[in-house]
Amino acid sequence: MANIKFVKENQEIVAADGANLRQKALENGIDLYTLMGKMMNCGGYGQCGTCLVEVVEGMENLSPRTEAEKQKLKKRPDNYRLACQTSVNGSVSINTKPKR
Repeated sequence: MANIKFVKENQEIVAADGANLRQKALENGIDLYTLMGKMMNCGGYGQCGTCLVEVVEGMENLSPRTEAEKQKLKKRPDNYRLACQTSVNGSVSINTKPKR
C-alpha cells in the first residue's frame, strides 16, 4: 500500500501500489489545478502540464518520468512531476500547485 501525503492540504490518503497520483488526488478532493488548469487540462493524458506537482519526499517510490514528462518538464527541477503520468508505489509527500 502507498501512503500519499498532500502537504499543503494536510491530508493523507492510502492507495494501492501502482495507483495513478492524479486519479487518487481527484477522488479524494485534492485540487491539483490552478484556475487556468481547471479550464484547460487535458484530462490526464500528459499533454498540458497543468497537473504539475512537487515531490517533497519519496521520489524513489514513484514511477520513472514518462516521455511526455521529459518533454513537458525539461526546464523544471527533477522533483517536479505530472500527476497524471505518475504511479505511486510507496510513501510520498506531495506539494500541489508548486511555483511555476
